[in-house]
Amino acid sequence: MWLKATAGQTPQTDRCRIPYRTPNRSGRQEPMVSRIYVEKKPGFDVEAQQLKGELTEILGIKGIEALRIINRYDVEGIDEELFRSCVPTVFSEPQVDVTYDELPASDGAVFAVEFLPGQFDQRADSASECVQLISQGERPAVRSAKVYMISGALDEAAIDAIKHYVVNPVEARIASLDLPETLYMETPEPQPVEVLDGFRELDEAGLAAFIADRGLAMDEADIAFCQQYFRDEDRDPTITEIRVIDTYWSDHCRHTTFGTVLDDVTIDDAVVQQAFDRYMEMRHELGRDAKPVCLMDMGTIGAKYLKKTGVMTDVDESEEINACTVKVKVDVDGEDQDWLFLFKNETHNHPTEIEPFGGAATCLGGAIRDPLSGRTYVYQAMRVTGAADPTRPQSETLEGKLPQKKLVREAAHGYSSYGNQIGLATGYVKEVYHPDYVAKRMEIGAVLGAAPRRAVVRENSDPGDIIILLGGRTGRDGCGGATGSSKVHTTESIETCGAEVQKGNAPTERKLQRLFRREEVSLLIKKCNDFGAGGVSVAIGELAPGLKINLDKVPKKYAGLDGTEIAISESQERMAVVIDPKDREQFLKYAAEENLEATEVAVVTEDPRLVLSWRGKEIVNISRAFLDTNGAHQENDVFVEIPKAEDTPLKRSGDIADVKEKWLSTLSDLNACSQKGLVEMFDSSIGAASVLMPYGGKYQLTETQAMVAKVPVPDGKTNTVTMMSYGFDPYVSSWSPYHGAVYAVTESLSRIVAVGGDYSKVRFTFQEYFRRMTEDPHRWSQPFAALLGAYDAQIGYGLPSIGGKDSMSGTFNHIDVPPTLVSFAVDVAKLKDVVSPELKNTGDKLVWIHLPVDAHLLPEYEGVMETYRKLHEDMQNGRVKAAYVVDRQGIAAAVSKMAFGNALGVTIEHNVDERDLFTPYIADLICEVPAEKVGELASTYTVIGAVTDKPVLSYKDTEITIREAVSAWNKPLEKVFKTVSGAELPEVDALNVAAADENGIVADSCYQAKSIHVCSHKLAQPTVFIPVFPGTNCEYDSTRAFERAGAKVITQVFSNLSAEDIRGSVDAFEKAINQAQIIMFPGGFSAGDEPDGSAKFFATAFQNAKIKEAVTKLLNERDGLALGICNGFQALIKLGLVPYGEILGQTEDSPTLTFNTIGRHISKMVYTKVVTNKSPWLAGAELGGVYTNPASHGEGRFVASKEWIDKLMANGQIATRYCDVNGNLTNDEYWNVNGSYCGIEGITSPDGRVFGKMAHAERRDNGVAVNIYGEQDLKIFESGVAYFK
Repeated sequence: MWLKATAGQTPQTDRCRIPYRTPNRSGRQEPMVSRIYVEKKPGFDVEAQQLKGELTEILGIKGIEALRIINRYDVEGIDEELFRSCVPTVFSEPQVDVTYDELPASDGAVFAVEFLPGQFDQRADSASECVQLISQGERPAVRSAKVYMISGALDEAAIDAIKHYVVNPVEARIASLDLPETLYMETPEPQPVEVLDGFRELDEAGLAAFIADRGLAMDEADIAFCQQYFRDEDRDPTITEIRVIDTYWSDHCRHTTFGTVLDDVTIDDAVVQQAFDRYMEMRHELGRDAKPVCLMDMGTIGAKYLKKTGVMTDVDESEEINACTVKVKVDVDGEDQDWLFLFKNETHNHPTEIEPFGGAATCLGGAIRDPLSGRTYVYQAMRVTGAADPTRPQSETLEGKLPQKKLVREAAHGYSSYGNQIGLATGYVKEVYHPDYVAKRMEIGAVLGAAPRRAVVRENSDPGDIIILLGGRTGRDGCGGATGSSKVHTTESIETCGAEVQKGNAPTERKLQRLFRREEVSLLIKKCNDFGAGGVSVAIGELAPGLKINLDKVPKKYAGLDGTEIAISESQERMAVVIDPKDREQFLKYAAEENLEATEVAVVTEDPRLVLSWRGKEIVNISRAFLDTNGAHQENDVFVEIPKAEDTPLKRSGDIADVKEKWLSTLSDLNACSQKGLVEMFDSSIGAASVLMPYGGKYQLTETQAMVAKVPVPDGKTNTVTMMSYGFDPYVSSWSPYHGAVYAVTESLSRIVAVGGDYSKVRFTFQEYFRRMTEDPHRWSQPFAALLGAYDAQIGYGLPSIGGKDSMSGTFNHIDVPPTLVSFAVDVAKLKDVVSPELKNTGDKLVWIHLPVDAHLLPEYEGVMETYRKLHEDMQNGRVKAAYVVDRQGIAAAVSKMAFGNALGVTIEHNVDERDLFTPYIADLICEVPAEKVGELASTYTVIGAVTDKPVLSYKDTEITIREAVSAWNKPLEKVFKTVSGAELPEVDALNVAAADENGIVADSCYQAKSIHVCSHKLAQPTVFIPVFPGTNCEYDSTRAFERAGAKVITQVFSNLSAEDIRGSVDAFEKAINQAQIIMFPGGFSAGDEPDGSAKFFATAFQNAKIKEAVTKLLNERDGLALGICNGFQALIKLGLVPYGEILGQTEDSPTLTFNTIGRHISKMVYTKVVTNKSPWLAGAELGGVYTNPASHGEGRFVASKEWIDKLMANGQIATRYCDVNGNLTNDEYWNVNGSYCGIEGITSPDGRVFGKMAHAERRDNGVAVNIYGEQDLKIFESGVAYFK
C-alpha cells in the first residue's frame, strides 16, 4: 500500500550497562545473579491459605491437599556479602519467614509467575531501593516472582485452571524456574520513526484498511480529514503524528459521542418531549440557536443558564480546566479566608475490567491528579462502582472475562492500596450491583481538594516559558489508553490490550502532593496539566498553542522506547508545569527537596504548532488549529423510546404476606446488604479530618450516606466542612433513563440534606456511562433521555452541574451496561451543622418526610425544595438528631440501618401500612426527633415509630431481633468481602503474672508502676524529629499533634534519587536527630511496605552507623523519647527499639508485627485499654481507661512467644490491649481486628521511653469521627512534651 521511509538515526543494538563481580579468592567468577526464596511459616501463610480457599470456592477444585506460595527474588549488581546481609533484613523477616537458596522439592505442580517486561513491579522496585540504602551505591537490578507449589489429586485441566486464575495475561506471565545469567536485557536500539509514504494517495478502501491494520480508534471520516490536512501540508505523516492525532481525537479526549450533532430527534415519551421542548426554548433564550444540538450541549446548558441568570456566581473560571472549582469562605482561627474548593470524578471502566488492580488504582491516581494539578491539596475520596453479582459461580463467567468475584476483589484491592499508600481518606465506598454490568465494570473515583486562593496562580503560557516534567518516568504501560477505552470491545480484543493499562506508583504521587502543598512552590507555577490520557503529546500539548517538546529529555523507565511510545505513553504520577525561565533553578531545588525527579522537556513558542523531536529530528509538526478541530464533523439521528409504565420499579409495593420474611429478604438484597468487609479495606481516617466515619455507632454498624470532612487547613483551626454524596439506581435507570437521572440528582441532594447540608448551596458533577453508540437512532435514546432528565432537575432545583465525565463504551459483544448517570452532590457547611444517621436515644420518635411527586412519579421540584428548606431549619434548631435517606429498598431497610449502630430497637406504629415499609420512596427521609420536639417541626411529617432500648425491630405482631437482622444483612457478601477470617483464636489471657521487680504490681490485667522514669534534661520546648521516607503519609497529622501539644517539629525528607542523595540525607538525618529530644516514626507505607513486609525502608535507613549513633545518643545521653505509630511501630519493632530499647535488629524469637489474620488491610475505629502506667508517654492517660482511635493497617498483628509476652507484662511493657466498647479484653476479631496475640496493641521499651502502637492516636481533632462513641484522646503527645518540662 505504501513504501516505508524513515526519520531519525539508523538502528543499532545497545546493551544496558551490566555490573560485574570481581573473581573470588579461588579466581573463579561469581554468578552474576543471586537468588533467594522466601516463604511464610505455617500460621503466617495467610496469602496461601486464602488462595487455596478461593480455588476451592470459586473454581470448585476439590483435590488440593496443600498449596504453598514462595516469593522469589533475583538480584544483580551487588556482591555476595551484601546480598546475604540483605536476606534477613530486606527480603525476609526471621520471625515469620523461612528462606531457601534452592527451591524446595515438590511432588505436585510447580510454576512461577512474574510481571510482563515493562510492567511496574513495586515489590522489586522497593527491594532495590532498600538494598541501595544499605550500600549507598548504585541501585541494583531486582526481579521478583511468585512460585506456586500445589499438591493433591489434580489433573492437567485443574492445573491449567489454576494458572489461568492466578495469571492475568494483561500484566503477568508464567516465568522460567531457571536462574537467568543476567537480569539486564539486550535492548535493541528502537527503529527510526516510520514515515507513511503514500498515505496521501490512499483511496477510501485503503484508508479503512489503514485504520484496521494500525488499530486506530478514529473512524473513516476522521482519517479522511487527516489525509486532507497532510495533502494541504504537502507531505506524508509520520506514524507518530497519526498516533498523536488519534489520541487527541479519541472519544476519551474529545468526547466524540457527546459532540455528535443530533439532527433528527423523534421522541415517543411525552415527559421527555416536554423536557426537550423546554431545553430548546432555553437554547433560544441563551442565543444558542446556531449551536448544534448534542449531548454535550444538553449536559452543560443548565450551568450556562444558571450563570446567566445570576444564580451561579461562585465558580472559578480560567483557561486551566483542572477540576470543578468553586470559590468558598473558610474560617481559619476565627478569620474568614478565600479558598478554592475543587472536586472531580473519574472512571477507569475499561482498564479495570481487563486488569482490575492496576485499572482501579490508576482510576484514583488519575482522579487525584486533576485537582492536584490545580495546586490544591486532595484530602478525601469517594468510590462508587458497578458490578454483576459476585456471588454467582465461576461457571457463569463469560468467555474472555474475569470471574466477577475476582474482579470486584482485585479492583477494591487496587483502589484501596493506592489511596491507603498516598494517604487519602476514602470517606465513602459503595458497590452497585446489576446483571448488565457483566458487559463492563463501572469504576468511579471522586475526590475533593482545597487550597487558599492566594496560593494558586493562574496565568497564560508565554513564549519562552519552559515546561518541566515532574514525578514518574515514562514506560510502555498506558500506551494507547485513551484510544483503547474508545474502541469496540469483544472477546478477542481483550487479549491484545494489556499495554493500555497504566501502572500506579502511589508513593511518587504522594511526593507531588507534598510539593504542590508548599505555597512557595505553587506560586511559581503559571499553569499545570496532569499526565492523563495521551501522555506527553496531550498533557504538555495542552499547555500552550505553540510548543517544542524534546522527547530525548523525557526520563524513561528503561531503554528501548521509540519516539511514538514516549509521545503517547500514559505512565502515571507525572505532571507538566509551566515556569518562567527565571524560576527554573529555584523550582528544581524545591523538587529535589521532595525527592522528585524534575526535568525541563519543552519550551513555549510563538508559532502555534505542536512540534515533537526525537533523536534530534522532528517526528511531529502539526498545527494547533488542525488539532483543535477535534476531527471530522459527526452527525446522527435519535429515537427516544417510551418506558412501559407497568414495568416501573417505582410503583407501590404489593400486599405483604409475611412481613418478617420480606423484611429480612430486603436486608439481604445485594444492593441493601452490608458492604462492611469492602468498606473497611479503605483508610477513612488519615488526615484527621473525617467528620463522619463510614460506619457509626458504638458497634460501627450504621452506614453513612455521605462523606463529610473538615477543610485541610495546614496551620490553624477551622470549623468549615465539605460534604459529598452520590445518587443512582441502575434498576430505575434501566426502566427509564430520564427518571433515573432525575432521581439520581434528587437522591444525591437528599443525602446532603440528611447530613445537615443546605441544599441551596449544592453543586453537582455527573458521571455518564452508556452503551456504545452506533448509527442506530434507538441506541442514542438512553443518554439523550438521561441528560434531559439531569438538565430538567438542574433547572428545577436551580442548582448547576459544573463538571462531569462521560464513558460511552459500555458494550461487550452484544451486552450493554445499564444506562448510568451518577450524580455527585457537594456542599460546604460548618461543623455544627453536621447530623449523623445512627439512632441515639430511646423514647425518640421516628418521622417520615415524604417528597411530593407528580402523576409521572417524578419529584415536584418546588415542593421538594420547600421540604428541604423546612428540614434544614429543623436541623439548625436541634429538632433532628439523626436522618437517613430512603432508597429503592424502602423504609424498613432505612430504619434497620439507623438502629444497627447502637443496637437500639424500633417499634413501628400499627397504623403504618406494611406496603409503605417496602415501597421504593427514593430520596424520602427518616428522621429521629425527640418526642417533646415533634410538635415543633417545621417539616411536614408522619410519625411512623419510636426508638426503644430493647434491641428488636417491632411491627404489629412481627418481631425481629437486631442480632437476627444484622445477621441477614451481613451474610450475602461475607464470602466475597470477609469481615472475619474465621481463624481460631484462644480465649484472651488476662496476663495477671507476677511483676518483674518491686517497682510494679500486676492486678486486673494492668501493671501499676510505683515510679515512672523522670527526664534528667529538662527544657521549655522539646524538638521532635519526624523522618519522611518514600511511602510515609502520616507526617502532617503527626506534626499537627505535636505542635498542638507545644513541641517544635523538624520534618526531613529522605532523598534516594541517587547514591549522592542518600549520603546527603544520612547527614541531614544525623544533624536533625542531634537537634531533637524526640523521634517520631510516622505511619504510612514505607517503600510501599515491600518487599512483603512493613517498614523495611525505615528500618534499613536507621541501621546506618551515623543515624544509629545519633539515635543512641538521643536516648542514652539526652534522656530522649521515641514514638512510633502504625508503620512507625513496625519500624521500632524491626530496629529493636521496642522491646529492647536500643537498635539491635531482630532475631528469630523477637516479637514482631505481621499480616492481619483476615489477610487484608483493615480500617476502622478500635477500642484499646491502657494496661500500664510505666511509660512517660501514658502519663496523661488513665490506667485501665478505654480509648478509641482509628486503626488502618495490613500488618498489625502482634506475635510473640508466651515467654516473651509474660516477660513484657511482668516488666510493664505491654502498654495497650484491644478490648470491646465496655473495656472487656477479648480476642474476638470484631474488636481485636488483626488477631494480635493476647490482643496486644502497643508495647514499650523496658523503661517506657520508647512507645510503639498500631492505632492512630494522632488522627484526632475537634469534630472528627463524631459518629463514634468513646474517648479519643490518649494525651500521648501532651505527655511526651510534658516529660521534658
